[in-house]
Amino acid sequence: MAVSHTPRADLYNGIVQTWPPQNRDSNHASSRSTSHNGANGHNEESHSAAQTPGTPRFNDEDDRLWRDDELNRKIMENVEEYGITRPAGYKVSFHYNSQVEDMHFGKTHPMKPWRLTLTKHLVLGCGLQYAMDTFEAVSATKEQVRAFHDPDYVDFLAEVSPGTFEELCKMPRFASHAPPKHDYDAVDLGPFNLSTSPGADCPVFDGMSKYLFLYTGATLAATNQLTTNQSDIAINWSGGLHHAHRAEASGFCYINDIVLSIVDMLRVYPRVLYVDIDVHHGDGVEEAFQRQPRVMTLSYHRYGPYDDTGHKFFPGTGDLTDVGLKGTVGEHFALNVPIPSGIDDRQYKYLYESITGRTIEAFKPSAIVLQCGADSLGGDRLGQFNINIKQHGECVSFVKNMGLPLLLLGGGGYTARNVARAWCHETALATDNVLPDNIPMDLVPRPEAFMGRAHGEGKMYPAFNRLHVNDCKDSDLEYMVKRLDNELAYVRRSPWVKTEQLPRNQAMDEIMSVVDEEMKPGEAERERRWRERNPAGRSELR
Repeated sequence: MAVSHTPRADLYNGIVQTWPPQNRDSNHASSRSTSHNGANGHNEESHSAAQTPGTPRFNDEDDRLWRDDELNRKIMENVEEYGITRPAGYKVSFHYNSQVEDMHFGKTHPMKPWRLTLTKHLVLGCGLQYAMDTFEAVSATKEQVRAFHDPDYVDFLAEVSPGTFEELCKMPRFASHAPPKHDYDAVDLGPFNLSTSPGADCPVFDGMSKYLFLYTGATLAATNQLTTNQSDIAINWSGGLHHAHRAEASGFCYINDIVLSIVDMLRVYPRVLYVDIDVHHGDGVEEAFQRQPRVMTLSYHRYGPYDDTGHKFFPGTGDLTDVGLKGTVGEHFALNVPIPSGIDDRQYKYLYESITGRTIEAFKPSAIVLQCGADSLGGDRLGQFNINIKQHGECVSFVKNMGLPLLLLGGGGYTARNVARAWCHETALATDNVLPDNIPMDLVPRPEAFMGRAHGEGKMYPAFNRLHVNDCKDSDLEYMVKRLDNELAYVRRSPWVKTEQLPRNQAMDEIMSVVDEEMKPGEAERERRWRERNPAGRSELR
């Protein structure tokens, strides 16, 4: 994909948008005074034309340049003070387009692209752009999106807007994709689960086509950096929309950029591991690869009743027993870690490191995609966990330390100020930098987003109050680790994890034949073959 590449980002490239500092210092006032008057304080405009012309008045363009220069100076001071440097021995790329910030799902909708604005402000204010290569994202093409999504669905997304929605709904090729209507429906759904009704999960809003294809383009550009060995870690916080299905929007997600990225990765890598730490189950990604042993999905998510009414926490899938499509070669290549409400840092660390470490050891991935949904943080508008920012970041560090090509994506997160804190912190972790405890408030355009007791008092790592009762028992967590380790026994023995090159069907048949020959002959071998012919039988080993 064609992207504009800036080896070392600064405040004048296309990604980094400048902003005015909140307060001007005394030097600014004196500079303007000097601009308007001569050395003796007399107005230069009153001098005769024979004298040196007076300095032009300080106009808006001069003001902008002054602000840029002043802001650059302050940022560079922070870069020196914090010791912000490029990581040694590997490259990180950051993919973004500021146009994704301008979108609005609706006044009451919890998804706020404004969180990306705050993330950008923190990343730039801390000077992290000097530790990475930055790329301005361009939109994905319809052809690229069709690599996974239904062609009619892609065409609909490319054309839909609040003004065109009704007309598109009447077209036969799209109308056939509308779900059946029921009298008890609270929202009137149109084709592909989209709607203009208030309260819709997947609303049609102004500029949505640009938004969808832009965040997808950023993910595909980041993927290209990895597959061409130009980056070792690639970041796109605007991506990670894991609920979208092949021909259906779901859970605020329209295009599944994660699936498209992994499909592209499989051209180069024999095996890809997908890890999801969003508070919601990564159902769209798991469903896409449920028959595929070259992709392993591992999702940590809230599971169970949402409240006293008995409603399940969205999307209601991802039970411990869901391990891929039974009876196919993809069985056992999907792991789910269903977590009750209120899990804390200690318990999450135990679960994540125990299971993720065993999964990487068993599956031997060639690359990793980590979806860093920040709705798993404590205090999230929709989430129900009690996890702090640094523990969320430890999930990134743990995977990063494996030394494999790594794609970091965003996802959920509905308390914007904390989403920004977490993703800025994880950008620092990706680049081997350490951030200060306090946000550089003089460099943040909207300091009010982080000020005050309710907003974290200007701290980068505020402690989140325990808002949810912890329903997690250590014994239950230990059981999950053991249960999933048993599932990984199938993965360890799978011939699919033994190839170090891109597999072909013929090559995999040969590997399977070798494994068959290595098996002991006799009754055990006959029983094994019988079980393979009857994978769904009642006596199937689990």
